[in-house]
Amino acid sequence: MADEDVRGSVNRVVMPGDIIGNVADLETSSGKRATLKFGPGLREENGVILAFKAGVLRHRKPATYLIDSNQRRYVPVKEERVIGVVTNRGYDSYKVDIGGSLAASLPNLSFEGATKKNKPNIQIGDIVYARLCVANKDMEPELDCRDVSGKSSGMGQLTGGFMITCSLGLCRKLLSKEFVLLKSLGNYFPFECTVGMNGKVWINASSTSHTIIIANAITNSEYMTNNQVESMVKQIVNGM
Repeated sequence: MADEDVRGSVNRVVMPGDIIGNVADLETSSGKRATLKFGPGLREENGVILAFKAGVLRHRKPATYLIDSNQRRYVPVKEERVIGVVTNRGYDSYKVDIGGSLAASLPNLSFEGATKKNKPNIQIGDIVYARLCVANKDMEPELDCRDVSGKSSGMGQLTGGFMITCSLGLCRKLLSKEFVLLKSLGNYFPFECTVGMNGKVWINASSTSHTIIIANAITNSEYMTNNQVESMVKQIVNGM
């Protein structure tokens, strides 16, 4: 399949086993080699890109392709940022529930500035925002609260606030630059919001009532357009 054919399939439904294209065709774009990245639902076999789950083929510039589907269980993908709950403490690592089939491991030195004498004091039940540095079907997922340069970049323990569980599709929608919900809510309510790719959203607002309003707005917005979202936010503000 040529590069033009692949781009023509973007935003269309694909099924498991469909051939998306050849790596060689996609690596060359306008005479320059681009680094291909395959997101959830795609894998490479002998130079051919295959879909292994049903959904809509998406393309993110410059050269990222993925299958957008509303699956229930999260499948860890390397470099995705997720929100999890600490379920166990070991001598040198924590176990974190990220909604996958296996709990993820979080080494206690995987924090910015952490040393053997200066470790973060994280307890069972605490919420952490982290990056998946290991995500392999044959290995236990591993988390890191630092980016590739060793900085926290907003990752780490999330204190206070409230966590809700959403569909994976809604979380991807919230992270989209085109979706206006969080921006519209921010015009009326001061709050912090962290969205994980694993269907978890953490909200920290100035009051409990504002937190409930924001959580309900997020949950209700899954199938709304931007115009419907803006109308909903105005109704919420007028009804207060």
